[in-house]
Amino acid sequence: MQKIYPNAAEALDGLLFDGMFIAAGGFGLCGIPELLLDAIKDAGTKDLTFASNNAGVDDFGIGILLQTRQVKKMISSYVGENAEFMRQYLSGELELEFNPQGTLAERMRAGGCGIPGFYTKTGVGTVIADGKEHKDFNGETYILEEGIFADLAIVKAWKADETGNLIFRKTARNFNPPAAMCGKTCVVEVEEIVAKGELDPDHIHLPGIYVHRIIQGAHEKRIEQRTTRKREDA
Repeated sequence: MQKIYPNAAEALDGLLFDGMFIAAGGFGLCGIPELLLDAIKDAGTKDLTFASNNAGVDDFGIGILLQTRQVKKMISSYVGENAEFMRQYLSGELELEFNPQGTLAERMRAGGCGIPGFYTKTGVGTVIADGKEHKDFNGETYILEEGIFADLAIVKAWKADETGNLIFRKTARNFNPPAAMCGKTCVVEVEEIVAKGELDPDHIHLPGIYVHRIIQGAHEKRIEQRTTRKREDA
């Protein structure tokens, strides 16, 4: 099966439709599938629901789709650093479902493993638990969270081989692997594609069975919060 495509638009060809549910990798500005998000913007696909740890910033990541009003709902953990997100949410233009980070990652992983739901203590006694089934185990109360099953997963990896085996770097590994697992189709952008057999099997973070399409491209290296201090000799 040929998995390598020349660019993001061709890799997404035939997969996009209005009202679809997309799981997107990324942690802050690290490991965001920026090329695929740009292609979704150019395609004009609208009324999208995104499951993602965050919504990028105003001019990067999912933030660019908020600017063009292509996103209907966000399922997220952290929504800071994005003034347009805040404006749309407070004005009622954008639906928001908050998830604790660990819960969101596990919902994605569960979906990728075919698990429709699981119980967790996280969120018990808070608004996160409102409307959810509660159940006691060994004297402790848990709430039921549902696995995420997305129409499409878009993720960013460091390296891939021709069969789609992936290696992620550092915090890009937090959400990209579970996001990749939970989509009916998974499209990946990488910095480098190598030949079969070049990746050490012990170093692979996600097996190629989850990956359907791959592109290689150049990526920005952004800093979310630049913190500096004055030089002592200044």
